Amino acid sequence: MQMIMMAFITRCLKNKRFDRRAWLMAMALPGLAALATAQPNPPEAPLLKLERLDESLWLSAQLDLELPAAVEDALLKGIPIYFVAQADLLRQRWYWMNKRIASVQRSMRLSYHPLTRRWRLNTGSGEAFDAVPGLALNQNLESLDEALALIGRISRWKIANLADLEHGIKHVIHFQFQLDVTQLPRPLQIGTLGQSDWLLSRSATQTFEPESIK
Repeated sequence: MQMIMMAFITRCLKNKRFDRRAWLMAMALPGLAALATAQPNPPEAPLLKLERLDESLWLSAQLDLELPAAVEDALLKGIPIYFVAQADLLRQRWYWMNKRIASVQRSMRLSYHPLTRRWRLNTGSGEAFDAVPGLALNQNLESLDEALALIGRISRWKIANLADLEHGIKHVIHFQFQLDVTQLPRPLQIGTLGQSDWLLSRSATQTFEPESIK
């Protein structure tokens, strides 16, 4: 009789421990699901398109841009924000590192004027915005959404001459777009160090053969 009672008590204790673990798991699952739902989706990579025109290789890119809150707040306070796009053209080599054939950059400066409530976008060639005077494109825009749509749409950007490409060899185009914090006022540059709110970067890589470009 005593052995039966001990077995019964042990079985009950095991069941209680099992029920407690199941209860804790049931309580934790909704929280884990909510945490997974709350995490932002990673940004989509830019869409790249290569074309040949006038004996040159041209790149078009489409980016879906959304500014972090800290960047938008700085713009609304009248601080210009700079962006830089860079495209590197490489020739694949099996015996050594890929050879860089061409590298081009495009700089963009976005500013907001509180008095007129208008946005202004300046686009120029080179690493620095004013690197090539006279080649800048200035546009006045009505809204931030309109400005971001224009910044994220790069149409027919000349990358290299077709004569620089070697037929029958695979080439790689690497595109990168990012916020250029080095152009910010010095105090703001120091304040952005290590701050995720000031991180904005998109990149994409595409491998192709010259014969496949239309």
